[in-house]
Amino acid sequence: MVKRIKRAAVLGSGVMGSGIAAHLANIGIPVLLLDIVPRELNEEEIKKGFTLEDKAVRNRLVQTAVQKLIKQKPAPLTDKSNLERIEVGNFEDDMHLLNEADWIIEVVVENLAVKQKVFALVDQYRKPGSIISSNTSGISVEAMAEGRSEDFRKNFLGTHFFNPPRYLKLLEVIPTKDTDQEVLAFIKSFGEDVLGKGVVEAKDTPNFIANRIGTYGLLVTVQEMMKGGYRVGEVDSITGPLIGRPKSATFRTLDVVGLDTFAHVAKNVYELVDGEEKEVFDIPVFMQKLLDNKWLGSKSGQGFYKKVGKDILELNPETFQYEERNKLLAPSVEHAKQAKGLQNKLKALIYAEDRAGALLRGITIPTLIYSAELLGDIADDIVAIDQAMKWGFGWELGPFELWDAIGIEKSVELMEQQGSKVPVWVKDMLGKGYGTFYRKENGVLFYYSDGEYRQVRRNPKVIDLKQYKEIHGVIKKNSGASLIDLGDGVALLEFHSPSNAIGFDIIQMINSSIAEVEKNYKGLVIGNQGKNFCVGANLGMILMEAQDDNLFEIDMVINQFQQAMMNIKYSKKPIVVAPFGMTLGGGAEICLPASSIQASSETYMGLVEVGVGLIPGGGGNKELYIKQLNNMPKGADFDLQTVANKVFETIAMAKVSSSAAEAKQNQFLNENDRISINSDHLIHDAKKRVIDLYDAGYHPPIKKKIPVVGETGYATLLLGAQSMYLSGYISEHDLKIAKKLAFVIAGGKVPFGTEVDEQYLLNLEKEAFLSLVAERKSQARMQHMLVKGKPLRN
Repeated sequence: MVKRIKRAAVLGSGVMGSGIAAHLANIGIPVLLLDIVPRELNEEEIKKGFTLEDKAVRNRLVQTAVQKLIKQKPAPLTDKSNLERIEVGNFEDDMHLLNEADWIIEVVVENLAVKQKVFALVDQYRKPGSIISSNTSGISVEAMAEGRSEDFRKNFLGTHFFNPPRYLKLLEVIPTKDTDQEVLAFIKSFGEDVLGKGVVEAKDTPNFIANRIGTYGLLVTVQEMMKGGYRVGEVDSITGPLIGRPKSATFRTLDVVGLDTFAHVAKNVYELVDGEEKEVFDIPVFMQKLLDNKWLGSKSGQGFYKKVGKDILELNPETFQYEERNKLLAPSVEHAKQAKGLQNKLKALIYAEDRAGALLRGITIPTLIYSAELLGDIADDIVAIDQAMKWGFGWELGPFELWDAIGIEKSVELMEQQGSKVPVWVKDMLGKGYGTFYRKENGVLFYYSDGEYRQVRRNPKVIDLKQYKEIHGVIKKNSGASLIDLGDGVALLEFHSPSNAIGFDIIQMINSSIAEVEKNYKGLVIGNQGKNFCVGANLGMILMEAQDDNLFEIDMVINQFQQAMMNIKYSKKPIVVAPFGMTLGGGAEICLPASSIQASSETYMGLVEVGVGLIPGGGGNKELYIKQLNNMPKGADFDLQTVANKVFETIAMAKVSSSAAEAKQNQFLNENDRISINSDHLIHDAKKRVIDLYDAGYHPPIKKKIPVVGETGYATLLLGAQSMYLSGYISEHDLKIAKKLAFVIAGGKVPFGTEVDEQYLLNLEKEAFLSLVAERKSQARMQHMLVKGKPLRN
């Protein structure tokens, strides 16, 4: 078997095939993408005089799919330049190139006969020891390998990615009876460490784990809606974030997935099961009518929802008319909204004697029982089932975690009162005095299995900060942050203020943590495991002080924030910041002066202060300028104005990267920074980076003077902004902000090329920030962002 994937091949260039190819290219693996040869010319090819023998025609399907990757939303590529790693071809001319591939992934149409035909060709052309897998979502993996060579069968397994492959974490791995255990172990490890996936081993059963339970849950929800006379909007209003599910809830999810795709997945199970289970997977009549009408959801412009003008209307399944959206109003919904923590929200809803409670019981109870019934058939343990639902369907709690949250004993009693049959193994567990599926002992998590509790196995690269603190405690903390000993001489500063917004408490902990680390540790990681790394400073606090004309207080905050950033930059010990998700404004300013950035691949970084009528005030302008200055090649081609122009444009347009790779293109990251593909490994990777820097004899940067473009450069920077203002593209206040920003980037009223110190530039930043925060129009923008969550243009 192969020991390393140096090159891959993907067979089938549809949405999933091209998406998988893009994900492989994103992580640096060259990939060959093949598909069938078209049987007829299209109009454009006829006009160009092409024949069916021309390469452009024979590779048309793949070439078209690759070009779509550039325009697709959400973007499959972390960087458009990754397209260069995808080589295109076709099944008739290029199958011989499979002998160069270490991993061959089949993603053709979901038809067993077609797949077997493709695999016969693969067996003919592949090199011995190469790994072959199918991305099937439900066809038997065992059946696909029938008739293949012994070397093929032992290197073959299912690898079911979820769509879109770049963003959805789940990878279900399905071995056959002939799959070599070393191959299975390699793909599981490769999936986690290189592909960045959450890997779950599934059994070769219809739809495997996530689609089996997820589809069941969605169909049960549809049936409960029809039985209880609920509206589409009512169901979605309580089956989303309120119960720990994605915002798309039930019917919006079906629209996004596509009703045709969903129906196909449901049919997979329907044709292979019997009895009551078969009845659940039978698509309701009204959904079949949607399919017949081609009302498939987002891709067809209408499904369960339809946008009419600015309004989004919901389908009435009885009349097939689109009507105004409704939300389910019930006392338990209001109680749940006020409750703290998902567990209390769920209890408030599940046990409520109102319409919301009845609906959620009708949805939840069958799904929990179904999940328990399938244990052993679809997966070996409850952990795999819970992880599959969290990683594949975006559930905050898997079915067994949810069952624990609402209380097993109480819920089982309720189930039996309603006439539901609870699986024997669950009742046996309760009979032995075990009241939960999971339990913690000294901060270590265990799960119930075959009459005993077993420790949940974790990849050592996965550091759960909540669990870690339960075992090891904290060094020091305040309301905004905690300092944690990560072991091996590394400390971690964790933000936990509301939304991780930066205020006095976090600034104080940054300074305090650096002092502690310089005395007693090798270095510091700044990171957390919230929803986003940090979306900036505490805007509400700044606005309140500005509206009270308390500029002295804001001046003091800026001074302290700037000084904290300088302390990060010139710390005697290495400081590595580990951003992920939204890393905006002050969040980006914390990253820029660090010894190194260890960014999650999905990091959306930018200095966005102009969106609220301000400019960066914590040193962000200066640090981005210095970072880009250092990245410029020195010599005859060096152009100081080019650096200033780029920085000005990035900040003035509030550019936010769509990935860590794009943040590198925008020069928020440089060659000294690193990217973690698996977000669960981010803290581990940042810790390792600290140790590497320390072991290499880390020294803080030497303080240097900074060349600026001065007055002449300032005039150049403003040319574009003034042109946009005169053309009506930006407002007068936008121009005022641009002038302030240009003055800071240019370094003020000094000659071109003057070298200034950092404090001089920090003073310019602070002065501009204070003048803008006092502006009523800037305050209106801040207010609008806080209330509406989007920028105001005034």
